[in-house]
Amino acid sequence: MIDSLKQYPAMKDSGVSWLGQVPGHWDVRRMKLLLREVDSRSISGKEQLLRVSQYTGVTQRKSVDGSDAADTRAASLVGYKRVMPSDLVINIMLAWNGSMGVSRYDGIASPAYCVYRFKPGAMPWYYHELLRLPLYKGRIKTASTGVVESRLRLYSDDLGRIEAIQPPPAEQAAIVRFLDWANGRLERAIRAKRKVIALLNEQKQAIIHRAVTRGLDPSVPLKPSGIPWLGDIPRHWEVMPLKFLCRRIQNGATPSTSEQRYYENGTVPWFGPSSISSSIELGRPVRHLADIAFEDGKARLIIGPAVLVIVIGATAGKMSLLLGDGATNQQITAFELKSDRIAPQFGIQQLRTSEHWLKSTASTATIPILDSGVVNRLPLAFPTVGEQECILSALSNDTLPLNTAISRLEREIDLLREYRTRLVADVVTGKLDVREAAARLPDEAPLDTVEDDADLSDETEAADEEAIA
Repeated sequence: MIDSLKQYPAMKDSGVSWLGQVPGHWDVRRMKLLLREVDSRSISGKEQLLRVSQYTGVTQRKSVDGSDAADTRAASLVGYKRVMPSDLVINIMLAWNGSMGVSRYDGIASPAYCVYRFKPGAMPWYYHELLRLPLYKGRIKTASTGVVESRLRLYSDDLGRIEAIQPPPAEQAAIVRFLDWANGRLERAIRAKRKVIALLNEQKQAIIHRAVTRGLDPSVPLKPSGIPWLGDIPRHWEVMPLKFLCRRIQNGATPSTSEQRYYENGTVPWFGPSSISSSIELGRPVRHLADIAFEDGKARLIIGPAVLVIVIGATAGKMSLLLGDGATNQQITAFELKSDRIAPQFGIQQLRTSEHWLKSTASTATIPILDSGVVNRLPLAFPTVGEQECILSALSNDTLPLNTAISRLEREIDLLREYRTRLVADVVTGKLDVREAAARLPDEAPLDTVEDDADLSDETEAADEEAIA
């Protein structure tokens, strides 16, 4: 059905250089004519807390332990902004990267956000797709107030001046219907590939776990390790607390964002919990810090190799390996390893076997927090560095076919996402006509396309709350 889509029979110049041509019967209007800001505040603070992400739009912030408690560090949610289904919620500090979306939920959002309600003739879910396009992200960035990227803000007046495409209401509905169907098909394909990746990762982790806890020789004599998640280990291996295998242990810090000199022309990567995923290697840094941040004592330089452990927050217990130099925020503790005792890759692979146990020890009164003493005393079982390197070399060979298969599937998922982005852009901007296709679609239950990946959450949410708490 997608392959049979055609262009509109008549196009016209939109009158806006960055929009180009649009279908002849579509209008172009300022956003201020399509929506209005609403500012209703919570009296009780008991409503469902919502979050806004550039990846997943507006979602519910669920407590890490599955309870009804709010997943937040704010002392109170009284005064948070009320959000109704079909309202547009925008993180004004990150609007330029797409941190906005239409809500499916009744709830509350950070007072640092803006909430808008669409006027008659503007279908919320059409504009949800339109405003999150790369094309519109660029326009929003130029419309935002501020000098440098990290200080950009999209205020209501800025949003109101942005030009918006307006198809007839019935056509907006047809576009939303078609995209729901197409996104459902693509999401099912992506989820099927994710399931295969999960199975391959399980197989890979089983190989890794055996190697870093038993070594390569299956006939080697064993002894009890006294460590629940390790079990028996080779008799000649040592067991030692993590803190004795480190050159230095330190917590991170966050330089004030109001001091732009700490971030301008920064070269040192600064990591947060969102940088730590299921991979042993660190993901993207949240920001980069300038040398002056360290000279003023507002940040602490980590000399790699170091194990970074999240000690505060919903993902407490997760860890990754920093090979070079860097810095972290205060939710992360860095353990700079003694490389003459522990091969960094061996250390992180074994330590990650403790993640579930470590998370279970976190306090859950308000937000999960790990006891520093417990983390410092995490036991490591290890042979000589030479034997560790042999184990790592064997693991590299044994897991190569699995890594190749996983990489291929991940690339296929990336291609599906790229195709989805291009399809959405072509449909909502009038490059493809979906009216007939939408009319032929069967009625189907919508697929929940929100990605359940905590690694995609926005690092700045906690900072927003701390600023207003």
